[in-house]
Formats: sequence, structure tokens, C-alpha cells
Amino acid sequence: MASLTRSEAATRGALLEVNSYHVDLDLTGDGKVFRSITNVAFTAAPGGATFVDVKPEELLRVTLNGRELDVSSLVDGRLPLTDLAADNELVVVADMAYSRESKGLHRYVDPADDRVYVYGAVFLDHAPRIFACFDQPDLKAPFTFDLTVPEEWTVLGTGAATKVSPGRWRVEQAVAQATYLTTVVAGPYASFETVHDGVPLGVYCRLSVAEALEADIQEVFDVTAQCLDEFHRLFGVRYPFGRFDQVFAPEFSYLSLDHPGCVLLKELYLFRTPAPRSEHETRAVVIAHGLSLMWWAGLVTNKWWDDLWLGQAFADYLAHRVPSEVTEFTGPLTTFSARRKGQAYVADQRPSTHPVWIDGADALSALLDLDRISYFKGSSALRQLAHHIGDDAMREALRIFFARHAYGAATFADFNAAVGEAVGRDMTDWADRWLGTANVTTLAPELTVEDGVITSFAVAQTAPPSHPTLRPHTIDIGLYGEGGTHEAVRVTVDGARTEVPELVGRAAPKFLLLNENDLTYAKIRYDAASQRALPEVLPELAPINRAMVWAQLLQGVIDGAVPAADHLDLVTRMLGYETELSIVIEVLEQARIDVADRLLDPELRPGLLKAVADAARDRLGRVAPGDELGLALARGLVEFTADTSELRGWLDGVPLPAGLELDSDLAWRIRYRLAVLGAFTEAEIDEAYEADRSTHTEQFAVKARAAIPTVEAKAAAWRAITTDAELSSYRLWSTAEGFWQPEQRELTAPYVSRFFTEIVDVAALREDKVLDTLVLWLYPRYAAEPGTLALADELFARDDLPLPLRRRGADLTDDLRRAVHARRA
Repeated sequence: MASLTRSEAATRGALLEVNSYHVDLDLTGDGKVFRSITNVAFTAAPGGATFVDVKPEELLRVTLNGRELDVSSLVDGRLPLTDLAADNELVVVADMAYSRESKGLHRYVDPADDRVYVYGAVFLDHAPRIFACFDQPDLKAPFTFDLTVPEEWTVLGTGAATKVSPGRWRVEQAVAQATYLTTVVAGPYASFETVHDGVPLGVYCRLSVAEALEADIQEVFDVTAQCLDEFHRLFGVRYPFGRFDQVFAPEFSYLSLDHPGCVLLKELYLFRTPAPRSEHETRAVVIAHGLSLMWWAGLVTNKWWDDLWLGQAFADYLAHRVPSEVTEFTGPLTTFSARRKGQAYVADQRPSTHPVWIDGADALSALLDLDRISYFKGSSALRQLAHHIGDDAMREALRIFFARHAYGAATFADFNAAVGEAVGRDMTDWADRWLGTANVTTLAPELTVEDGVITSFAVAQTAPPSHPTLRPHTIDIGLYGEGGTHEAVRVTVDGARTEVPELVGRAAPKFLLLNENDLTYAKIRYDAASQRALPEVLPELAPINRAMVWAQLLQGVIDGAVPAADHLDLVTRMLGYETELSIVIEVLEQARIDVADRLLDPELRPGLLKAVADAARDRLGRVAPGDELGLALARGLVEFTADTSELRGWLDGVPLPAGLELDSDLAWRIRYRLAVLGAFTEAEIDEAYEADRSTHTEQFAVKARAAIPTVEAKAAAWRAITTDAELSSYRLWSTAEGFWQPEQRELTAPYVSRFFTEIVDVAALREDKVLDTLVLWLYPRYAAEPGTLALADELFARDDLPLPLRRRGADLTDDLRRAVHARRA
């Protein structure tokens, strides 16, 4: 369907103003479609013409000011409207299709009890799949939803929800809001409620998983309340939308969707089995992210999609900082440094790299650019901005911005003006260099030492030739000496070479750390002496600095500057001493998924995986029962070991180390690993799933079936992925995730070329968001060989490919090229 362009939106925005939406939804039908009746009141320039957005299964009837319109004039999701009056009433009656891909009104049948749940996933351009509308962010209006539902259902939405009669609900959203920020939720949801500082708080989930939520509900309420208080303090504006509801949405394609007053959360954050503290921490981050967007998207909406990044980047920055400061979870910034920032570095060096701010010529391109660069690089840039101008100035800028633009729409230029006003100087150059240019710069120390004393010191900054802009970096430089001595110096680095005279005359450190506390966004290189000292010094660094070093080491492996085998050797050492849970979890995941599986010479893989597994097993033997580190190490051991008898023993009742219990999640991780190793059959998978049916176990079962190393299993998985258009997004992604395995290179070799010949036809079966994730999992990422690169280069040079396929494919091919280089290095 056509993607709305900026120029089309500007024309329509100048022509009309929306006064109200009244939407009537009947959700009691056959489960395939639902009836949607939309009444839109709007004013316009008399005699003008435009179009309304509607994407129905069947368009039944349309009237404009009582005049019947031809429903056959609907083309590509747009219905023409002509001969407009000054005051207009548009009524659209349609049957809309339920979704299984979180686009529009998603309908889910719980495999545990056959109960039905629905929720509106309207992000960006999916609102017309639920109701007819003028779907652009600056045309805001109040909404009223009337819903007919089964009598036992509960209804929620972006506004006050009231049950007006049996099976009949009304949701009234009095504050004008953008269409893409509007949702309704309906079903027999379990509910938990409290009130904090006058704000009603609600949390909802499926009935079959209510016990899991009940066990954690006080933690969820506490985190929400603590972050709410801090956002009141930071923004100087109280929460603007009455009550605040959070819904754990089943079969959800996003991590969260943050509608004003009604945030949808992925059920990944609803823990049915004991989860390590790091996963509780991640949930706190997601809660803070959604809550901050009540201001950053709801109170002040972007005028166009090119500024969508600003709210998301600020939400990510605050989601890691605020919980670290006001909740029991002190590690989000460390986790960010260990994992998410590195993801931004990788994305920022791919062919699809782009500035933090989005071009946004049309809605689709804006969505594709809303990625790890927008979130994680944007978050890093904002953290650097706060460090550069000071926290007090940043808080003042936020208060100016929200006071000036509350309940309206604004641009990044408006925010940058608030920053300039807060600091008393123009910040345009800083913003242009940090947010308006792509790729990452590299910082390296240049020093000379004579008789143990620094005689000269400078920081060199380089940028790739394709993106030559250098940026100002306000950083701390840490100097670590013998006997545990440590001091830090703060400097601002700008240009290609910045002298640091305050370090001249000091004793030469054993280890020198640029960007201590990870306050800027840059790749970091070490001087020769620091490289030699790193294995010894690394355990002594603060957690956030250890996390930063690990992220930089991974970049070194990707760049071919650090041998993958050396990285895995450091991992085995790390397992002997590391106490920071998030570092253990993130480094083990990177070591397996990135280093061992893709970047390491496959001939070295079995021996080095065994070394990591042995180190994890040894540490497990020294972990006290109840220590959460035990679960993280056990999961890591399952991922790295090839000892099927050990894994089988745990399933058969052999006690786990560290006093761990074999819960459902750990049992399925073991089954999946055994399936990869050819030691768990499809019949055993089916039997285990029937004994514990849930969305979570279904995904594991689907993934495990695809991972079985037989010709028949691979053929069945490939057939489902490439031909079954009815397969839900979750089952599709899980099947693709399980298909490729590094241990099965010979078995899956014939499918490498098939991917490049068949993926174009597969793309035609899938919506853009689903296709983008599918390509991520289905690309033959382990076949890091020149022949694979030749096939990829030939396919992705074509200009007739769907944009998500062409873009994602080009990026993954760049990753593959780096993997080929790293293996050679």
C-alpha cells in the first residue's frame, strides 16, 4: 500500500482540521473480521479535495455529509473525498481483518485455555486497519470508541473505559491525540490495580499467566511509581493522562507500544519461571521507557515522522538512567554499555547507516530508519549532551520544552532551541555534528613516556572516509597505576588531534582508559602498554568500565583487530571472577552468537566452546545456592556444551549445580540444545509441549523442531517458512531462528543458495515489519564464505526488491563480509 509522503501530509494538514473521531467496533463476530463504523467530524477549505486512509477487508458504505460515495474508488488504502464543505461529517462502514502480525487489531487464542484476547497495534500506519482516519501525526483529535464484546470481557484504551451495559463499553479520550497513538484492548484479562500519588495504575495479562504476574506485581508497581515521581521532577509537568495502564500483550511483535495511558508490553517480560535479576532489570527499563513516552510522544507529539527518533532516543536514555537512580536496579547503564551500545556501533557502520535524525520523506522510510541508531546511538548522544552541558541545564531544557509545547506537536528544532536557551548559547553545530551525520569516530591515545613519566599526551580522533565528520567529545580519561591507584581527568576532545597538557609530567599508568564511565559514543583504541595489561587490569575496573571494555573488544573482533580466539580466551578468564550479572549474561551471549558462531574459524569452534563450557561449569561449582549468578552460568553452560549426556541427565533428574531447579524455561533451553545436537526427537518435543502448553513453550517447541539435524526436519521447516502465508509471525520467526545452526553447516549447505533464489517470493507473503525480522533470522549468517558473498552481492544489487528486504539484506551481507575478514584475520 502507498506510504504517506511528507508533501502529501503537508497538503492535507493545510486543508483540514479534525474535530473528533467516534469509532464503533463489534468484536463478537466469526474471529476473522470485525465490523468498524467510523464517524469523523472535520473542518476544511470549502470545495477542497483530499483522501481518508482506510485498509479494510471489505469497504461496505461511505457517506460524506449525507452523500453516498463510491466504495470502489478505494485504491491502495486511500478513499478520495471531494467537494468538501466548511464543516464535514464522514461515516465509513467496513469489515476489518484481524491480524496475526501485530498490525491493526491483533486477535490471539490462548493455547492454554482457548480464551480470546485482542489489542490494537496501530504504530506508525496501522490505525486504518481498525478505523478510517486521516493518519498523520499532526492531525490530532479527541477519540470516542464504543465496543461490543463478549460479556465477560474487559475493555481498556487510551482514555477512560466504562462498561455502559452488558457487553457494551465506551472509551473516551478527551485530549486530542494522534491516530498512531490510539489503541483499544479487549478480552478476559486478569487485572491488578493500585493508586500512586493520585494516579490510578493498572497492570493486565492473560488469565492463564496471571499467577506469574501476581508474583511480581509489587515490583512492577514499585518501579512504575518510582519512575513516575522522577519524571514529575525532571519534566516539571505532572502525568497528563489520568490513569496509567500496562498490558502484557500475547504474540506481540514489538517490545512495547506506548500509547498515552495504555502501554502494551511484550510477554517476554512476564516471567513464568524464576528469572535472573538482569531480566527484572530489563523489565524496569522497558517500564521506564514506556512511561517517559507519556510526555515524549503523548504530551508533545512529533509533527512528522522525521522527529520520531527524538522521543524514542530520549525514552531510551531516560529508561536506562532513571531506574539506575531511583529503583532497586542499579545496573541498567552497565547493561547498556555491555550490549545495546555495541549494537549501535554495528548498525552505524553498515550500508544502511544514517544520521540519528530521520529523513522521513514518507512513513515507511521513517519506520525503517527507526532502528538501533535512532534508539541506542541517539540515547548515547543525549547522554553525551547531558555530560557536555551538565545535568542542571538538561533538566531546564526539558522543562522549557514541555511547558512550551504541551498538548501540541513540535520538532527537534524546538527542542534544540530549548537547549540553547537553557545553556545560553547556540547548540546548532553540536546537534549537526552529533545528530546530523552518520557513522562512528574512533578515539586513540598518543603518548610518549620517558623514565616512567608522560612527556606528551594527545587524543587522536579519526573518522571513516565515507563519513569524515569529527565530533566534540567530553570524556574522562582514567589512569590506573600499580597497587590499584586510580585518577581521572576530564577533557573535551575536538578535531583530529587534541593535546591534553594536564597529563604531561604524571607517572605513566599501567593501564589508560579513554572514555571512562562510557560517557561518549566512539570506538576506543588502546596504547600498546594498556593492551598488554588488559587481562590483569580488567577485573579491577568498575562494572560500567568492564562493560565498556567488553563492548570495545567485540568491535575489535568484528574489525579484525582482535583475534576471535583471543576474545574467547578472555571470556574463559572472565568466568572465573566476574560478579556483575549483566556482564556475565551479555558477554556469554556475544561470545556464542557473535564470536564463536560467526567470527571464529569453524575448525577452532568445538575446542574453544568446550573451554568456555568448562569454565562455566567450574564457576558453577563454586556458586552458592540462591546466587542469581548460578542461573546465568547454567544457561551459558547449556549454550556452549556439546555433552549430551550431561544435558540429558539434567532432564532425567540428575541434580543441577548451585542448587538450581529445573524449571520450564531451563528445561526447554536444554531440549533445544539437545535438538541442535541431534539428541532430542520431534516426538519428545511434542510430548514436552503437550505437558506444558503456552506461548513461551510453543515458540521453543517450534524452534526445536526446526533445529533437528535431519533432512526431513529441515525440509519441513523450510517449506513452512517459504510457503505458509497463514503462519503467525511468532511461529514464522521461531522456525527461522531454529533453522540455521553452526553445527549443521553440511546439512544446511544446499539451503544457502536457495535463500538467495527464493527469498524474493517469500517477501511477497509478508508485511514489512514481519519480513524485516524474518530476513534477520533466515539469512545464512553462518556460511561466512566467499561463495555466499557472491550470491548475496548479486541479489542485493537488484533495485526491484522490496525496501525491507533490500535494506536488511545489504546490512547482513556487510556483516557476512566482516565475518569472512575476521575468520581470515
